[in-house]
Amino acid sequence: MVVGAALINALRVVKKDIGEAKVVINGAGSAGIAIGKHLLNLGVKHLKMVDRFGVLCEGEQMNPAQEEMAKITNPEKFSGKLADAMKGADVFIGVSAPHIVSKEMVQSMAPGAIVFPMANPVPEIEPDEALEAGAAVVGTGRSDHPNQINNVMCFPGLFRGALDVRARDINEEMKQAASHALADLVAPEELTDKYILPKAFDKRIGPAVAAAVAKAARDSGVARL
Repeated sequence: MVVGAALINALRVVKKDIGEAKVVINGAGSAGIAIGKHLLNLGVKHLKMVDRFGVLCEGEQMNPAQEEMAKITNPEKFSGKLADAMKGADVFIGVSAPHIVSKEMVQSMAPGAIVFPMANPVPEIEPDEALEAGAAVVGTGRSDHPNQINNVMCFPGLFRGALDVRARDINEEMKQAASHALADLVAPEELTDKYILPKAFDKRIGPAVAAAVAKAARDSGVARL
């Protein structure tokens, strides 16, 4: 949900449409798959998932969770490694391993590239290297760089909103509402390449996300209050 919020605002910065952006997620484990599903629900249409063996492609051998993702991503049945997938991509999201992305790989991306290397504590590429290579917006999981993408921004508000209306479930509508509420805390006049998300300890986050989640629960029929 926090990655979704970061992507919404990063795309606003570079003036690209979420439905047209070509997105690559490196790391096809639980985190990568959860992010991939959420981004599809937010409107991403061009998504490639990559693991250490290459781009997930339907028909190849992989685990059941990856097989499910292969069916709903990579419609071109593109086959290749991470470097191949990043050529011409608008967005790179990393939840994988340190220093596996080179400056040359970032340089191969589309103009106005968004790079979120979130491996902790060492990202897939250092932020300064990504910027030197031409990335327009860079966000990491670390607090010592701009644009920290930290899941602490989601959980208090998400659960507060669900509990407030005694929701029977936390559904996709509630998750999408959380992403949009978090993104909208950055006002248009505040939005820059170095400020796409509020700071983790911004006291507005919990109440704003809770209110949006509660409304989405009511609108989608899972609230009991």
